[in-house]
Amino acid sequence: MADDAAVARRISTGELTGLNTLNPYLQGLYEPVAVETTALELKVIGEIPKDLHGSFVRNGPNPHEAPEGMHHWFDGDGMVHAVYFENGKAEYRNRYVGTDDYRAEMAGLDIGAGGVLRPSAKSRPDSKRGELVYKDTANTDLVFHNGSLMALWYISGKPVRVNARTLETLGNETFGGALPRHVSAHGKVDPRTGEFCFFDYSLTEPWMTYGVVDRNNVLTNFQRVDLPGPRLPHDMGLTENYVVLHDLPVVFTEGGLRNHMWQIKVADQPARFGVAPKHGTGDQIKWFETDTCYIYHVANAWEDGDEVVMTACMMTPNGFPPNPEYGPYASMVNVLALNAVPVEWRMNMVTGEVRKRQLDDRIGEFPVINLDYTGARSRWSYHVSMAHEELQRFDGLLKYDLGTGQAQEYKFAEGLGGSEPAFAPRIGATSEDDGYVIVFATAPDGTSEVQVLNAQDFDKGPIARIPLPARVPAGFHGTWAPGDQIAA
Repeated sequence: MADDAAVARRISTGELTGLNTLNPYLQGLYEPVAVETTALELKVIGEIPKDLHGSFVRNGPNPHEAPEGMHHWFDGDGMVHAVYFENGKAEYRNRYVGTDDYRAEMAGLDIGAGGVLRPSAKSRPDSKRGELVYKDTANTDLVFHNGSLMALWYISGKPVRVNARTLETLGNETFGGALPRHVSAHGKVDPRTGEFCFFDYSLTEPWMTYGVVDRNNVLTNFQRVDLPGPRLPHDMGLTENYVVLHDLPVVFTEGGLRNHMWQIKVADQPARFGVAPKHGTGDQIKWFETDTCYIYHVANAWEDGDEVVMTACMMTPNGFPPNPEYGPYASMVNVLALNAVPVEWRMNMVTGEVRKRQLDDRIGEFPVINLDYTGARSRWSYHVSMAHEELQRFDGLLKYDLGTGQAQEYKFAEGLGGSEPAFAPRIGATSEDDGYVIVFATAPDGTSEVQVLNAQDFDKGPIARIPLPARVPAGFHGTWAPGDQIAA
């Protein structure tokens, strides 16, 4: 795609009209950027280690036009920001994800899709979108598999392949035409086998599915799991032999289903985790009931004797009442004020017992690990710490010891907003935390930088800071793509 202002129209507070002048998630730290940028010669404050080789990439919402109707932060077009490291140097790029819906709108077509705060496509009798009732943005996560990235969407959409260095959109991924339906955002790659394991769900039907794609991009298993009703899961766990699916008590209201609106509630029912054999059938799933809760993001899962262990961030009340200053966006702002703590669940596959242990009471989210340890016992997890503010702002990073719950802390400079980090193993690494933690940070004046921390000297702060030529708005998830595995 061209690197000029014609790619996107500038969205600024001055262009916002109507109720969107009250929408804080289109302004300040969250304001979308206007153009796609490439910068191959970046200034470095400090020194980039020469044993750091690969791409740090992060996804997030970035509307290509100023919204005219009610707009939820989650509805923006996917845009990926990336810094590629090699031989002590760095390159920066940002690109839109070329989903079918993005390309259609850029061609001037009405895609007929709704948004989280607007009626879905199902409210239009002439809609031909099927289960894609909202705009498919691929704006949520990035998974590195088979030499390139897949940009994924949290409501389950079409995976979009993206070059991990250039960010060029390569096209929709169907796994050789074998993908039966869609893929939700938080799939996992098993580093031992190269398999991509994913889940999918329906907004209105009582089932989930999970699937396995091998290292050569061949779909080898796809299973349906029946549920008591429609569910809205967000993540999953993966171990060597199992997937861990989430049946959580956040569901659509009857009015939401009837009116085709994103209206949800917390139902009076326990949370359930379903442990299913990765290469088995859906009816072999074993369910474990636990306290009512919601989970956005899993840190890791593994097998320990008879137990399947999962560590994740468990949501707790944020304590903020809806603020009338935001008008009709007060409820959105309130829900987006994440408040979660790290929790470990142990599920005994023999006795059916489940044990829960809260690791810490500090508020944090967006956990990441050394991806070489996905599905295996791991010690370290890196989380963002949350500023105690109404708007979602990451004010620092936490390095957790998942055994003891103790954490080292690094805080950004005053007012900066960070993003989900990624762990990059050092070339020739000899231990789990032998490498670097990389993160984007944006200041109130709109300047952005990427920071590189030595994971084994975490609380000392960055060993390198790289000012960027473009602002990086607050966004969602990122990952690390090893340089020697990025396909040419």
